[in-house]
Amino acid sequence: MPSRTTVSEPRRPSTRRRPADRHRVAVLAYPGMSVFETGIVTEVFGLPRPEFDVDWYDLVVCAERPGPVPVVGGASLHTPYGLAELAAARTVIVPGVPDVTADPSPGLVAALRRAHRDGARIMSICSGAFALAGAGILDGRRATTHWRYAELLARRYPRVQVDPGVLYLDDGDLLTSAGSAAGLDLCVHVIRRDHGAAIANAVARRLVIPPHRDGGQAQFVEAPVPAGTDDDRIAGSIDWALAHLAEPLTVARLAQQAHMSPRTYLRHFAQATGTSPIRWLIDKRVRASLALLEESDTPVEQVATAVGFDTAVTYRHHFGRLMLTSPTAYRRAFRVGAVRGGLR
Repeated sequence: MPSRTTVSEPRRPSTRRRPADRHRVAVLAYPGMSVFETGIVTEVFGLPRPEFDVDWYDLVVCAERPGPVPVVGGASLHTPYGLAELAAARTVIVPGVPDVTADPSPGLVAALRRAHRDGARIMSICSGAFALAGAGILDGRRATTHWRYAELLARRYPRVQVDPGVLYLDDGDLLTSAGSAAGLDLCVHVIRRDHGAAIANAVARRLVIPPHRDGGQAQFVEAPVPAGTDDDRIAGSIDWALAHLAEPLTVARLAQQAHMSPRTYLRHFAQATGTSPIRWLIDKRVRASLALLEESDTPVEQVATAVGFDTAVTYRHHFGRLMLTSPTAYRRAFRVGAVRGGLR
């Protein structure tokens, strides 16, 4: 069980107050950290984005002891903000912890519990889930972490429902992500939650990343399908298929585009992509439907037809298998940013 020890809050530094109506995001810095994960948070939430004409975030970097924080490479990060600012933020982010076998400090435990009790949204990147679990706030909740640490997290904190097979998990006020780069996926997801798909997609483009991993919000990480192929005939048939997804497409028709027999085409397609033409088509059709779900009120039956599925039943089946949710639930989740309210 995590320690129940409480400590007094560190004194607030005498810094100018920031606008009270802005959404403050606090990210934890600790000695010996890699700055990559903190850089992700800074890039997504810290840069001003006046072009969006929305109330953007107010980012602060916090440390257990305000002042210089030594980081990997011999550099030092200096911050005047401590655990009091961390606990008072509306969104709290804990990047990977320095030691997954150690318990979080009593001060950090107290700060995380206070933030959770006061209704903050708390996020972790990679092994940061160990800090959340150590504070007891993940008890009875679903969480993920880097696949290397998932078994250890489950063993150390058996009350946490660890899911090692997801890119990230949004459990309402508690959000956890897998390895470091998955922190980008999670942060863009939070932008989508707060401000809608259009702004999240714009931020993703500025970061030169897909707004959804593999072109969609597929949280389950499966064996990736290569994006391209050296076989010009297969590549040409793929490009043609992407331009005709709404049409009836068969292996025979694709093979004809590649000037191959169906049998030869199947063999070459598998060699080039690692999957079959039909599986590839299903995946691309599901991905193509995401924008319609995010950005329009088109009925699901019409969305299914627009991307080439014979029936809405077939579409829902394949959507659920790939996305681990239904088209309706996906639309509700990814259009929620248009509705104000929620977090304090």
